[in-house]
Amino acid sequence: MKDLNRGTLTKPEIVRLLSIEDPDELEALYSSARLARQKVFADKVFMYGFVYFSTYCRNDCNFCYYRKSNNIDRYRKDPAEVVEVAERLAASGVHLIDLTIGEDPQYHQEHFKSVLDIVGQIKKKTGLPVMISPGVVANDLIDEFAALGTEFYALYQETHNRDLFAKLRINQDYDERMNAKLYAKSKGMLIEEGLLAGVGETLENIADSIIEMGRIGATQVRVMSFVPQKGIPMEHVDTPDRKLELKIIAIYRLMYPEVIIPASLDVDGISGLKVRMDAGANLVTSIIPPHSGFLGVAQGCKDVDGGGRTVDEVTHILAQMGLKPASADEYRAYIKR
Repeated sequence: MKDLNRGTLTKPEIVRLLSIEDPDELEALYSSARLARQKVFADKVFMYGFVYFSTYCRNDCNFCYYRKSNNIDRYRKDPAEVVEVAERLAASGVHLIDLTIGEDPQYHQEHFKSVLDIVGQIKKKTGLPVMISPGVVANDLIDEFAALGTEFYALYQETHNRDLFAKLRINQDYDERMNAKLYAKSKGMLIEEGLLAGVGETLENIADSIIEMGRIGATQVRVMSFVPQKGIPMEHVDTPDRKLELKIIAIYRLMYPEVIIPASLDVDGISGLKVRMDAGANLVTSIIPPHSGFLGVAQGCKDVDGGGRTVDEVTHILAQMGLKPASADEYRAYIKR
């Protein structure tokens, strides 16, 4: 295999790496990604607390359990409870609070007044950076989040192939979604972009997405494997082999050595942490306090109440790998840079 630590990869080279199946070649890919991570971040890993505080949504995405037409139990948490959980997460040692909601019609009707208040309170009471994931919102609302000092705006295309986007995100506008995050970036917010693996994409589509993430200047790039859920149109679509997700993580790291790449606990729980870190991730996300009543996205209850998705458990696993949590100051220095 050619030298992978030489900088930008071409689209054919990315497709070639995504095609690897040989175990020795895979390990060479992951080893190169770990070396690239070590050069920038040494042995330090970031950790995010996750607060999914409304599971109501106005959209009908074919891949999502919380799509509006799915007949499921939902919740919309009281703002005081959201802030209290954020304070617990802050005390446990996370570096950022990730505030995630569906595109809740109630919040849109009130112009996100309660959400803005939640962000303000969390920043004041915890002193931590905040990521907001409210879906597509108007520019004037992005202005308000930016004015509060909200550090990150997360908004995922899931794919950068317009035809596949239309099949996944029913009756949604590709450009409206892309332009919202680009506007947030223009207002000084950092952006997270992401793709979903195993939803009908080709390797060429994935390569295009990886390149596009660099073009738009995303600070954080995510990939998650699709996990079928009861009651959705894609319920019977198989979840992909996790090697695909791991290869994408590794290629992200080689293409963009300085970005944040999450190892999400939402897909496979705590048991999936080590392989994602071994592939080049440098962030553990979806840390949720046990017995909090808050869910995850891909597999809502995975390892939550058993205490598997906590800073203590994550730190224990990282130590076995020769890694450790960064300090709060190191994380702040990174996002300021």
